[in-house]
Amino acid sequence: MSIDRTPQPIRIGVLAGEEIRLQGLTMIFEQAPPPDQPRLLPVFDTLEKLLSNPEVEYLVVDLNSADGGFHTLEVVRRSRPAMRQIVIGPDDDDKVLEAIIAGARAYLYSSATPETVRMAIDIVVSGSIWAPRRLLSRLIDELLGISGSKVIAPGAQLTDRERQVLKLILEAKSNREIAEELEIEERTVKAHVGRLMRKTGAENRIQLTTRAMNRSLLPEGQHPPRSAEED
Repeated sequence: MSIDRTPQPIRIGVLAGEEIRLQGLTMIFEQAPPPDQPRLLPVFDTLEKLLSNPEVEYLVVDLNSADGGFHTLEVVRRSRPAMRQIVIGPDDDDKVLEAIIAGARAYLYSSATPETVRMAIDIVVSGSIWAPRRLLSRLIDELLGISGSKVIAPGAQLTDRERQVLKLILEAKSNREIAEELEIEERTVKAHVGRLMRKTGAENRIQLTTRAMNRSLLPEGQHPPRSAEED
């Protein structure tokens, strides 16, 4: 009795709202896999259904047409942290870093060919990442805190509200979600983020996020109390 050794196909979720983008992404999966390699099967559906499908462990997100933009990446990261995301978006260094921080394992520019996108998916499926080397180097520098910007020392004088906001930034929540969580105006959140950036010497939200990920301003195990009054 022969044993079927054909690898089980890998299902890749695809999130893109425009029909022409969907057609282009469909071409990615028409290429036959190498011998003994699993076939990649696209799954086109809404974000909610893709996240609820346990068979989908990888997700291609086209930021050019997906509703929610980078907010989508944050939703995926919180709902399915193990899901590996392949992001297609604009040629913007800060956007690439923002996507990686939000959980992307690959970032491709919108001009990437179907062959390049397929190659990136294969690399992510193999357990590696795909992104411009110069940006990975910059991200590592940010995470190690060796950026040229001045970093404030641990134990900095932050208000309770600033610590609450920083904690939620660490959880990859957007300004809008932070405002809803703390029951304050979104403009108030932006003001707190601005003060945090000044106190940390961060030049943009990416630097603030990476420094928050380092937890240099939030001592281990600290859970700031929620207060109904604004600082």
